[in-house]
Order: sequence, then structure tokens, then C-alpha cells
Amino acid sequence: MSVIHKFKRAMERRILFLDGAMGTIIQSYKLTEQDVRGEQFKTVKPNVPLKGNYDILNLTQPNIIEEIHRAYLAAGADIIETNTFNATSIAQKEYGLEDFSYQMSRAGAEIARRAAIGFAGRRSDPCFVAGVLGPTNKTLSLSPRVEDPGYRDLTFLELASAYHESALGLWDGGVDLFLIETIFDTLNAKAAIYALLQLFEERGTSLPIMLSGTITDAAGRTLSGQTPAAFYYSVRHADPLSIGLNCALGADQLRPYMEELARVADTALSVHPNAGLPNALGGYDHTPDFMARTLAEFAREGLVDIVGGCCGTTPEHICAIVEAVSPYPPRGRKEPKHITSLAGLEPLVIGQGSLFVNIGERTNVTGSARFRRLITENQYEEALEVAREQVEGGAQILDVNMDEGMLDSAAAMRRFLHLLSAEPDIARLPIMIDSSRWEVIEAGLQCVQGKSVVNSISLKEGEEEFLRRARLLRRYGAAAIVMAFDEAGQADTLDRKVDVCTRAYHLLTEKLQFPPEDIIFDPNVFALATGMEEHRNYGVDFLEAVRYIKKNLPYAKTSGGISNLSFSFRGNERIRRAMHTAFLYHAIHAGLDMGIVNAGQLDVYEEIHPDLLQRVEDVILNRREDATERLLEVAAQYEGTGKESVAEDPAWRTEPVQDRLMHSLIKGITTYIESDVEEVRVELGSALKVIEGPLMEGMNRIGELFGSGKMFLPQVVKSARVMKQAVSYLEPFLQQEKSDRSPRGKFLIATVKGDVHDIGKNIVKVVLQCNGWNVIDLGVMVPAQQILEEARNQQADMIGVSGLITPSLDEMVHIAEEMERAGFTLPLLIGGATTSEIHTALKIEPAYRGGTVVHVKDASLAVGIAGSLIDPEKKEVFSSKIQEQYARIRNQKSSLAPRDLLTMKEARRNRFDPGWKGYTPPHPKFLGVKVVENVPISTLASYIDYRFFFLAWDMDGKYPDILKDPEKGEEAQKLYRDAQKLLEEMERESLVQTRGVFGFFPAHSTEDDVIRLYTDESRSKELLRIPFLRQQVRKKETPYYLSLTDYIAPESTGIHDYLGLFAVTAGIGLETASHRFESEGDAYRSILLKILADRLAEAFAEYLHLQVRKRLWGYAPEENLSIEDIFKVKYRGIRPAPGYPPCPDHREKERIWALLHPEQIGITLTDTYMMVPAASVSGYYFSHPKARYFSVDRIGKDQVEDYAARTGCTVEETEKWLSPHLGYKKS
Repeated sequence: MSVIHKFKRAMERRILFLDGAMGTIIQSYKLTEQDVRGEQFKTVKPNVPLKGNYDILNLTQPNIIEEIHRAYLAAGADIIETNTFNATSIAQKEYGLEDFSYQMSRAGAEIARRAAIGFAGRRSDPCFVAGVLGPTNKTLSLSPRVEDPGYRDLTFLELASAYHESALGLWDGGVDLFLIETIFDTLNAKAAIYALLQLFEERGTSLPIMLSGTITDAAGRTLSGQTPAAFYYSVRHADPLSIGLNCALGADQLRPYMEELARVADTALSVHPNAGLPNALGGYDHTPDFMARTLAEFAREGLVDIVGGCCGTTPEHICAIVEAVSPYPPRGRKEPKHITSLAGLEPLVIGQGSLFVNIGERTNVTGSARFRRLITENQYEEALEVAREQVEGGAQILDVNMDEGMLDSAAAMRRFLHLLSAEPDIARLPIMIDSSRWEVIEAGLQCVQGKSVVNSISLKEGEEEFLRRARLLRRYGAAAIVMAFDEAGQADTLDRKVDVCTRAYHLLTEKLQFPPEDIIFDPNVFALATGMEEHRNYGVDFLEAVRYIKKNLPYAKTSGGISNLSFSFRGNERIRRAMHTAFLYHAIHAGLDMGIVNAGQLDVYEEIHPDLLQRVEDVILNRREDATERLLEVAAQYEGTGKESVAEDPAWRTEPVQDRLMHSLIKGITTYIESDVEEVRVELGSALKVIEGPLMEGMNRIGELFGSGKMFLPQVVKSARVMKQAVSYLEPFLQQEKSDRSPRGKFLIATVKGDVHDIGKNIVKVVLQCNGWNVIDLGVMVPAQQILEEARNQQADMIGVSGLITPSLDEMVHIAEEMERAGFTLPLLIGGATTSEIHTALKIEPAYRGGTVVHVKDASLAVGIAGSLIDPEKKEVFSSKIQEQYARIRNQKSSLAPRDLLTMKEARRNRFDPGWKGYTPPHPKFLGVKVVENVPISTLASYIDYRFFFLAWDMDGKYPDILKDPEKGEEAQKLYRDAQKLLEEMERESLVQTRGVFGFFPAHSTEDDVIRLYTDESRSKELLRIPFLRQQVRKKETPYYLSLTDYIAPESTGIHDYLGLFAVTAGIGLETASHRFESEGDAYRSILLKILADRLAEAFAEYLHLQVRKRLWGYAPEENLSIEDIFKVKYRGIRPAPGYPPCPDHREKERIWALLHPEQIGITLTDTYMMVPAASVSGYYFSHPKARYFSVDRIGKDQVEDYAARTGCTVEETEKWLSPHLGYKKS
């Protein structure tokens, strides 16, 4: 068995342990200069002190080093690190011993190997030797000269060569794996990775790689400025066995950064912190017991797979850590998600539902005359301003090109990127290294610490050269723009584009295992309206190629150079802007992920003159044979009228002042903003009314345009600047208007991390505010660390957390644990649809003993509970009653007998048979996917189940009876009338849009509770597998145990069955409208709007299901049910949704997304499988007449293990997602 398999096997079973500090223990030997030098170095470099050079002890005092290794092995370490932290020639040059690097490295490995062999027989698992490659005393991303930030005193290849030599010695000495640790500059680490990957290629085999970064301060970044997530994405190409953090900080301070790594990393996680920060005497204060307890918390929360110590730790520390951490299971590697993840100092993640990514094009000597002049005149500092302007203008990636005949392009690329890395506001963006010359691309790659994009590679020079360059890109860790260009030239037709891109995709993914998410195809944007017949369809061909790539080349992204489109109209700025805007609008809707765009050459799509827009789109979409001629007819009308003259056209200045404000906001014009704002302030009589009225209306309008793809990010950024200037002007007036009212107390409220639902939270917020509370609302998706930090900073009196989905329950437990760990004593209030008094009593309250934990059943109780907890006279009695009540619940639960469960095999033997013999499933009217848009709200309103509408307001009662209820009737009628008015307004003003996507697919079920979907009726090619759960709780009333798979014909019957899938939303535009109401001070209407949107989404699901039954699938064409009967589910078939009783696993939404791609209609999934917008519904269609809703209820560990295997996940992760359904106690 190979080392990597042994290592992985051990790590799957338990957490593994690294050793502790080497230097700390060496210091305890109090070695003299002569001790360190030994005989070998007695006369070498006599004038250079070597006492601090611990790496030469591998040659002069090997017994001491081996003794230290043995001490750590005896303490329980599984992995010992070689004493080679500074053994590279670069680090040894400080002592004049650079020629001894290989010897030191090899000797260090041999010493550690001897120690490991000596312990091999004393334990069941083997001991591993990690060959350490330290960061060296140089940094590739930072200049050692303050006066010259572009200077570097060594090159990437020089450092890589030094790492190569040291790694060679370590490998020859017998290491099992490599550990690149204490990474304070990611570019240094990339040089080490480059060296190792080169070495692996030379030797035809590889060893595992561990990576460990260093967060240098409480700002949470490396010395070279990267966040933990950006660091991970930048080194992911090493395919590391583990990634983690070490050094600089103590374990207590590393926690939030380990949590950030845990959120993004699919590798194993390691941590080996210092024993605290160095004290005034240079020592370390964290005791073995403190470190052990702290790291045990990491392990309990699933943050680690490998644990050890760094500076200041000793064998005593490791012994205590091993004892404290060993009882906990490892976190485990996660399933890769194939999401395009780039990085500068900060990450840029481009996944499902991401907005269009704007690539700034002005730092390009071939595209910007100003930038070219500055570079050729050696004015690099001024050239950085061009980059800064691109960032401020909304660019998310920065394209850098130095291809100019009179330049040393490689030197210019290096100089500019070195200077850029010293500007954090620019360097936070990923860099696109753009050149037609490979040596210039490599020069750029050797200067960028983040994960960059190379523009470009292609098949132009044949497969061999294409694969050689792609292989090098993997070694550097870059994503690639792949041009639709092969040996025959640029692909200029749809068929050619598709053929070239498909060929390149398969070469990269199959021959090199190049990650498909790092492939970005550019299917070539060509000039339109050239007058040549063969060019007429260029626009359509590009759009269709994008659609093909997104559908058929999984995970690949698409890009294009948008300005190429309008070369035929050079000099006519208005026409070019209209062409770019319209083309980009259609390209984004086709699936274009990113593009090289000049933000100054874009208009607002909706504001292009209708006649001009029609003529432009006729050209782009090839809608008329005379399209070019018709555009040329009007071209003269727009000559010489660029953006500035349009913006400054005085006609708009004659409009009413509030219209002028709207115009300035949308156009990004600051010239008149202060005078216009002052005029409106005088008119309205209040600065606050200006902000809540016309300014917010303008920003909401911008949000609508942006959300619908009719306005682009750079324009939104400019609009935000105008808004900021307006608010800055109003600030002194706002201060004068402030009220002196004193609040009852500070209540901090948030929806927990991973959850996007906020209706309940917002209702509580409004209720509390109306009762005099100062409510600090942190919003949705808020991590525990932020909640705690804000509670401290804001001096909150209590904390309230809300959540709707099952994983939110675990996050609430985590928050309680963090509050306990941090010594909080504030009350913690728990609320949300999935929460309960039982869960609060069993799981949350025991985790936090510092303060009172209270479950708040509904918003109406919040004021009373909060009041009792802040009133000194009531607090103690109220808290005692709650604690006693929760203790009783725990005692009752502990005395209950466990559920009687069938085994998985028994449950499957007793599956439900709906009667397949003689049954013919109905055939859908079509197979595949269809989109439905803009179903009128008035149509959907008749499908609203108002019982759940009133429940959202904590008004329980059957509709319409509740309208006549003696207690609730009057308020219910008012609420109902308000809802009807708002529904009319929602339709009249298009406050929200309704969109849906659905599809039907050939299907069979399998014996192991999986539904297989196929591409077509031949059923020869499997499209997707969807695993489902089965009931296991023993029943008396029925002899069968249900799974949704029972309603699909088994493959063994030979019957051809079908499954439908759907996703609908009534939430497009919801946030914009909701924010508008809030900005107007109307929180009631904001909440009412969100509740109605939720109900409309359910109504849309009901409406679409009816259309499916009667027309689209057509298995119940004669159905004629009343709306009451529909709500009572008297129809044929069912539409269960992931996360609900028949299929309680929210993660299954991901499979629906894989087939339907609901992101195309604006519905995306978060990392926790929440749908955004929240007013969305997704699920399955089953047509069988005996299909009924049911609850899976509790399941046994045998099914959890079986289901984990079927879904490709770990048992631990499966237990987390199905925790409310576990019929056993987790070990």
C-alpha cells in the first residue's frame, strides 16, 4: 500500500497528530557556537556566527535532533517534521552555507526516518515523516526596499530552484510527504509547489503535499495580504492532502480563520498553532492544558483532521493535545464542487447564479492609448491609477497586457505587477495575464500570488503545444481563457466554435485532468455590420456557442471581448455603446459568465432610444437582411455625440427636481447633485425625507435595472457614488434632526449563517422597535463570530437568532457554544420555523450556561420575553422558570424508549407496490426543460392558501372563517384588505416577477431506492441518479414502508415511466421593492410584501402543477377541482419538495439544479442549499394515481450509512443534514 493510501486510511479513521516546535526544544539544550558547528564546520565561515542556524544540526548534532523526534513520537505524534525549516540555499545564504542545502535536507530526512522506524512496532498505525519546506527569509510579493516597491531581490525561478534542491534531498532521505508550512507569502508557496510538481514529473511519481499558511495578525490576513479563502484558492492546484494554518497566533485566535478555511476547503484541514503570542521575555504562555482544551473545541466542531503545535510547544503540549482531541472524529475531505474560484488578495467565486463578471480592459497597451503612453514613458506609478480607476469603476478582474513592439514586454509585465502588488485596493482583484507571447505570460505568472487567469491558450499551434502550455498553467495554478482557434484558424461559425471548444475541453479534462471549472472559453466575438454576407450571423453564432458550452461542457465558463463587436463603427461612440450594451444584455441571458468590457462604453439598456435599439438588435440577432443598411441610415445622426455630450444635454435640467435627481443617479452624474438635493430638502422640509423618498426611489430603480440585466455593475458603482455624495451633503442636516428618545435596551438580531430567510426576523424587529427597543439588525447569513463581535462592540443587552432550515439548528448550537467559550452572559433568544422548545432545551441551552436561553415561539411573545429579561426585578425569576422548564423537557426525553425501527433490508422488503402489472404510465407532452415567465399575479392570487398567510402573522385559523372570528376577525379583515391592495400594486407596478422552469425525463427506480433519469426514450444513457429515503419506524396501521421511489416503475418491470422536476419563484425584484418600502419607513408593507411573495411562490407551484396535470403532462385532463379540493390534495399525483417530510434532505435541490439550471431564471442555491430569492419553491412531479404524501420520520444508522454511500457523502455530513430524522444517538 502506498504512503498516500496509508495516510488517507489513517486519517479517515481518526484525527492525526503533528509534532511540536523543534527550535523551542533545541534552545533548551543551550548549545554553544562550537556545539552547533561541530567538527564539520569548525573552520567554515569563522567570522559568521552559526549558533542560530539549527538546520546544520542535522549534520553536526544528529543525535540531538533524533532525540527530539523520539520525544514527540512518544508523546503521541503520528507525523514528525524534518528539521529543515531553513535548509534551502536561499535561507542558508545568510550563513554562507548555501552549498550545503541538499546535505542538510537529506540528513534531516534520514534522522526523522530513523526515529520513525524505531517507533514502528510500538503502535498500530505507522509514523509518517513530513519533509518541511519553510518560507525562507525572502518574499516574492513584497519589496525589501521601502523606496522602491517594485524591486525584488530574487526571482520566482530562483526560489523554485532552491526549493527543488531541498525537496530532492528530503525525498532521497526518505520522507513520506512534503509540508510547505508557515506560508506568509503565497507566491513563495507557489514557487515551492512549482518545484514539487516539476520534481514529481521528473521522477514519474509523487508524494502527498500538506500546506499550512500563517495569519500574521488579528486582521485575518497573511503577511502578503491574502484572506484565508484567497490563500486556499491560490494553492488548490497542488491537490494538497491537507491545508491549514500554523504559527504567529495562538489556537484561540486562529479559530475564525480555521472556520473560514473549513467553509471553502474540500481537502483535509490541519492546524498547529503557537503556544500563544510571544510574551515580553520571548516566551510563550499557553499551557498544555489550555491548548488541549482549545483544540479539542476545534475537533468537536469538525474543524480539523490533523492537529499539532508550532512555536513554544513541547512534547508535553502534544501529549495533552493527543489526549484531549483523540475522542473526536476527523472532519474528512469534502466532495469537490467544481466552482470557478479565482483570487487576488480576496477571493472571486463564480458559481451558479453569480452575476456577470466585468473584466477591466484599460490596463492594456493595445487597448488604451493613455496606458500605453504611461508605460512606454516609464510612468508606472501613474499607470497604476488606470488600474485603480478600473477597480473603482466596478471591474472584478483586471486584464493586464504589455504587447507593444517597442517594449520589453516581459520586463514591463513584471515591473507593473510588482508595483501593483503593493497596492492592496487594486491587488484585491484577480489578475488576467494577457499576451500573445508565452514568455510574457510566464513572466506574469511568476509575479502574481493569487489565482490568476491566462489570456489565452489555443489549439492554433497543435495539440502538443496546447497541452504543454496547459500543463504549465496547472503548475503555476492559473485558470485559462481557451480561444476557439485551432490549426485551421479562428472558429467563425457556430459549428466550428462548438467543434473547437469541445475538442479542447476533452483534451484538457481527459489528458491532463485540468479542472473543468478553470476552463473559460472565448468563442470569438467578431465585428458585425461589415457589409459582408458571411459575417451577418457572427452575433447569433457567438450567443448560440455560449449556450452550447454552458449546456454541454460541464462547469466550463465563457468569456468574450465585447468591443470587437463594433469595429465597423469606430469613431461613432453612440452606435458602439448601443451595440455593446444590447449585445451584452443578450449574451448574459445566453449564459456569458464574464467579458472584457470598457465600462465607459456601456449604456443603460432600457434607455437606448427604441428605434436605435431595434436597429442594433436587428444587426446583432440577424433579424433582417437589410439590418446593416438600416443601422447605417441613422449612423450619421449619432456621429460625434459621445457619452459626455449626452449626459450634459441641458434638456433634462428643465425637468422637475425629483426627476433630475433620478436622472443623475441613473447616469452617474455628480455635477448638479448638491444643488438638486438642497432644492428637494427645502421642498420636503427634511433631509431624512430626501433620503427615504427620491434618493431611495432612484437607487431602487437602479436595482431593478441591474437585476434584470439592463444596467451593469460599473454603472451601478457610479450611481452609488452619486448617492454617497448626496448623503454626505445631507449629513449635517440629519444630525440636527436626530431624536433624543432613549431606547429600552439594545437587541441584536440576525439570521444565522447559511440561512437567507428573514421574514420572521423582520417582524420581531418591527415589533421590538415599536416598543422602544434599539434593534441592531445584522441581516441574513451572519457567521457566529460576527454576531459575537457586534454584540460586544455595540454593547447589546441580548441576542436573538433566527433560522428556517434544518442546518440552522446546528448553527444555533454553534453560536451557543461560542458564547459559552467567550464568556458571554447575555440572554440568547431562539426563533424561526424549524426551531422548537424541545430542540432548544435538548441542544442549545446545555451548550450555553453563561446566560438565559429562551425559545420564542412567535413574534407576539418577543416583547414580553425581552422585557422580562432586561427588567432587574423580573429577570431572575423568569430565567429560573425557563431553566426549570427546559430541565423537565430533558428529563422527559431521556426517559422515553427509543423508536422501534426496522432494518433497512426489512423496510425494502416491505416496500409499497402501487400495482405495476397492467399499468401504463402517462407519457408527457414533451421531454426536456421549459421555462415559463411572467404569469400574472392576478392569476396566481386565486391559488393562495390564506391559512398560511395568516399563520405568518401569528394568526392561526381556518380561512375564510378567521375573517369572522370574534377576537381576530377585525384585524384579519384589515390584513386581508391590505394584502389585496398590495397584490394589485405588485401587478400594476411590476414589483415582483414570476418565473418558473420545469422538465420531464424518462425514469426508472432501482432496488436501492434510487430514481434513474435518462437523456431520451432509448434509456441507454443515464442522465442523473436521485437517491431517496425510506420509512423505517415500525407501523401497525400499514404493512408497507414508503419511499418516493415506490411511485416510479422499477427497471425490472420493463415499464417506461417518467419523473418531473420544477422550480418557481415570485421573488425576482422582491428585495428591491422591500427595501423601497423600508426606506420609506414602511416596515409593515415591506414584511407584507415578503409574506405575499412567499405565498405567491407556493401559489405558482400549485398553479404550475395544475397545468402539468391537465396539459403539460396531461395525466388528468378532465380534472375539475375547486380550489379548496386542490388545497386538500384531492388531485392525482404529488409534488414533494426537498427538505420536506417525504424527502427531507435539502441537498437534493442540487440535483434539480443540475438538470433544470434554475439560475437561468434567477433562482440560485447558497452553500447551505437555500434558494435565493427565498420566495421560491422547487421539487418533483410524480404522476402515479396512488402517489401520496408521507413522512419519512426517524431512520436508522444502517440507512444513513447506505444513503451516504448513494449520495457520495460522508456519514458525518449526512447525519448533520438529517439530524432531526435520526432514530439513534450519534456517537
